[in-house]
Amino acid sequence: MARRYLTTAEIAERMRTSPSTIRYWRMTGYLPVGASFGRRVLYDEEAFDAWVREREAADATGREPQPAA
Repeated sequence: MARRYLTTAEIAERMRTSPSTIRYWRMTGYLPVGASFGRRVLYDEEAFDAWVREREAADATGREPQPAA
């Protein structure tokens, strides 16, 4: 099965925020690393979903989540 990649706009839609916020989060290291393909940055869907689950688990336990790798 081929990997699926998400665009900045798709990540923004999932997070209910603007694409500019997603770009800022990427620059600060808050999000998992995206891969540049020309002028486009794409995010591995599996890595993004794992990052969301980690944030949710950290929130549920009250511990501070680790920065994105």
